[in-house]
Amino acid sequence: MIDIGVNLTNSRFTKDLADVITRAKSAGVNHCLVTGTSVEESQKAISLCQQYPDYLASTCGVHPHDADQASDDFVETLRELASNNDCVKAIGECGLDFNRNFSTPENQKRVFTAQIELACHLQKPLFLHQRDAFEEWFTCLKPFIGQVPAMVSHCFTGNQRELEICLAHDMYIGITGWVCDERRGKELQSIVNLIPLDRLMIETDAPYLTPRTIRPRPKSSRNEPSYLDYVASTLAELYGVEKHLIMEHSSENARQVFQLGGAHD
Repeated sequence: MIDIGVNLTNSRFTKDLADVITRAKSAGVNHCLVTGTSVEESQKAISLCQQYPDYLASTCGVHPHDADQASDDFVETLRELASNNDCVKAIGECGLDFNRNFSTPENQKRVFTAQIELACHLQKPLFLHQRDAFEEWFTCLKPFIGQVPAMVSHCFTGNQRELEICLAHDMYIGITGWVCDERRGKELQSIVNLIPLDRLMIETDAPYLTPRTIRPRPKSSRNEPSYLDYVASTLAELYGVEKHLIMEHSSENARQVFQLGGAHD
């Protein structure tokens, strides 16, 4: 399996990162994409990848929460970071988040659009975030559809109409432990099998969104890549297919989109 979204630079992994990676490997996770959420976090993500070059790759970008703090030259800095092609496989995590508005909508749109343009220029995939902002988010993306190698809607939690629009424009859909949540995940559970297997990717978004299907419940609330199997298992049930098909298709999609050499199911 390949985990396409792990926040391994998060401080909750500082003390035992080597153990986290060992557990992930033991659980059948053979590659992880470390998420860059700001210039600083993207630099940290690249450093991690250089420590584990055969196991980790990364994205580099500015999350909408961090848009207000983006420096005037953030695009040039991201461009420089993204030139590390061995590590950096996508631009992002970028997008819009009007659920929390930790940054102003105006700055979010400006910073998002600049990263879309950068992905076009560099011909790298986009690793996308969207929450409570679908119309504005899609309006930003629409002029660039077909101009970047791929668009990945990371941690998709939208409704059927939003899913159908994403799929109609050839986006890949990242599914997290949200789909394992019997409370918040009901709507996603009802539509997730509309995603063709050749458009599906799986991710933990660790340390967030720990699958609620884990039994016994882990003592720590921290999610980690070793729990990716719980996402695959829930998806297999919802699709009505063998779990190995979820693993194989999502891994192959990730391998192709992010050009992950040597990663296996």
